[in-house]
Amino acid sequence: MIVNALLQRLGIEHPILLAPMAGAGGTPELAAAVSNAGGLGAWGGAYAKPEEIAATIRRMRALTQRPFNINLFAGGCQTDHAIDPRPMLEIVGAAHARLGLPPPVLPPSPADPFDAQLEAVLAERPAVFSFTFGMPSPAQIGALKARDIAVVGTATTAAEARLLEQAGVDAIAAQGAEAGAHRGSFAAPFEESMVPLGTLLREIRGSVALPVIASGGLMDGRDVAAALALGAAAVQLGTAFLPCPESGAPEAYKRALLAAKRDTTVITRAFSGRPARGLSNGFIAMVAGKESAILPFRQQNDLTRPMRNEAGKQGAADFISLWAGQGLTRSRAMPAADLVATLIAEAHLG
Repeated sequence: MIVNALLQRLGIEHPILLAPMAGAGGTPELAAAVSNAGGLGAWGGAYAKPEEIAATIRRMRALTQRPFNINLFAGGCQTDHAIDPRPMLEIVGAAHARLGLPPPVLPPSPADPFDAQLEAVLAERPAVFSFTFGMPSPAQIGALKARDIAVVGTATTAAEARLLEQAGVDAIAAQGAEAGAHRGSFAAPFEESMVPLGTLLREIRGSVALPVIASGGLMDGRDVAAALALGAAAVQLGTAFLPCPESGAPEAYKRALLAAKRDTTVITRAFSGRPARGLSNGFIAMVAGKESAILPFRQQNDLTRPMRNEAGKQGAADFISLWAGQGLTRSRAMPAADLVATLIAEAHLG
């Protein structure tokens, strides 16, 4: 069994962390199952209102007495980009027609919700708080630490890791280029920050003294063991847990992961306005060549939400954001606690 300073700080037994997965995939039930199995469960509250975040934390406390992580987007909202919405409304309108939905309505360009969301986290005091897309202010990080909340920041480069260390975080989640879902890059364009996980681990460990959590394409015990051998204090997995029964991913999404025979993932802004890795599908093809029409994050995300939600109900995978890491061909379906136990056994961590 591994014992290190990070696991002691997080209050967990095993170096297995669930990726937060804001949106449909992450649920309190999935997070609690991972925490109850000795790992660190996580829930992404980036799209939730402050009162929903508070209620979810209370729900998770009813499901587990173990530590868990709450994650938010510390930045990323673009409110100063004026883009003609008509071309994108036409594209999404065509998808709506195929799903039997009424024509889409342009959502407002939302204000950044982070400050208000963080206040809910501070009030509820989960054991761990993590963030991506940027950094909280020094005062906000100070407020988290004053409440004895462990703070984890996301880095896609060694330069970002150094900024996070200077900001006072407790650990760094190293997001390799292989990772599914949104890129967490904030110090440089994402195209300049696509570093393979193995290289990223070595570069970050050579740049900062903080514990590093490996994330990106990890699916089985062999992946876990390899990341730990490169000096990671723990690993974080998202795609691997999506097929679990506790996951909120639509069944069509789970089937797509389990049926994948090769890596067909691409980096796309089509669904949210921000670069993210997912399985190539019909909607991404509809937007291909028309990327200049994509609205800013989060307006694009809000515009495509009705399409994605209805597609999930209908089982229409072409209109769901099928976020997935590059290891998806090794997806397997089992309860979350069983997956944690399997990873530990395969990595010989018992």
